[in-house]
Amino acid sequence: MTIQMVNFGALLAATKSAWEQHLSRLFEKQQFILGEQVAGFEQEFSRTLEARHTIAVGNGTAAIELALRDAGINSPKQEVITSALTAPFTGIGIVTPGASIRFADVDPNTLLIDLNSLQERITRRTAAIVPVHLYGQPCNARLLKSIAAKAGAVLIQDACQAHGARFEGKPLTAYSPYVAYSFYPTKNLGALGDGGAILTNVKTIDARLRMLRDGGRRGGQVAFVKGINSRLDEMQACYLRAFLPHLAQWNANRARLAALYLDALQGIDGVQPLETSNESVWHLFVVRAKKRDKLRHHLTSHGVATGIHYPVPLHLMPAYKEAGLKKGDLPVAEKAAREIVSLPLWPLMPDSSVDEVVTRIRAFYRQ
Repeated sequence: MTIQMVNFGALLAATKSAWEQHLSRLFEKQQFILGEQVAGFEQEFSRTLEARHTIAVGNGTAAIELALRDAGINSPKQEVITSALTAPFTGIGIVTPGASIRFADVDPNTLLIDLNSLQERITRRTAAIVPVHLYGQPCNARLLKSIAAKAGAVLIQDACQAHGARFEGKPLTAYSPYVAYSFYPTKNLGALGDGGAILTNVKTIDARLRMLRDGGRRGGQVAFVKGINSRLDEMQACYLRAFLPHLAQWNANRARLAALYLDALQGIDGVQPLETSNESVWHLFVVRAKKRDKLRHHLTSHGVATGIHYPVPLHLMPAYKEAGLKKGDLPVAEKAAREIVSLPLWPLMPDSSVDEVVTRIRAFYRQ
């Protein structure tokens, strides 16, 4: 028996009639860049996530970069603080516009950015804070909004793993002027390639970002500002429009499967699930595991796929040496990176797969 991390075939089969219809319309119109499919998706995504504006872009990294550019954060004298435990693309989105990156440690129970560590790193040069809603679990957006306001910094939420997540019942756009999303294929709402978006409730930000994503243009061939070239592809919008109506149910399925994992893993001393709230959308099911690498080898030998998100904290990656941190400086993130493992979880995964995965984990720790 093989248990995959994600099964794209099942998701495509469940939505086939919708994406075929959108693709047919695309080929009929033959406008492959910034056409009606992207426009339709932007409107539908805004309604679904209760935002006033969606600006669809090439990927989640560009979404973070464009938000910083729009906020005027593009100098090494301006510092941006983010979590040390996230995908390297969060960092790329910060340094590409020219800002200096700084890292905070993470909470040992949730692995979300630690608010005390964050506040300790705020200086007069802090221009923005980029918290990551890691694994689909929302950070405390209310407190982050307050911390950013007190520091005079812009709050840009990295929600690239948290499609559909809310905090204290409110949409994420209630807490900051920029919320960045990725539509990488494995995400809760994924395309069949790269894609991303920025959500905002501010009309002027919407207008500026539309120029910035399209080379600084306003629909013609004249660049009015120094923009970039990062536009969601029309074909990817066809798939996203087909998947979007299923997002709420798919997130509910993820939560149900996560609850099965949590129940089945009780009593296994070798693994410890992360603390989560009932507002998590469960992009990944992550546990901290003793003998992590041997456990992964054991599971692989029995046909169970796993992942590590992420094996090296950003502050220890060569790309971010400018932050000036070394091994031991952010101990919680470093220890977590040695222990975390992601177990299979996707919205149409059979319940029996959870049973099989946990059975194999239990057998490993009994040996």
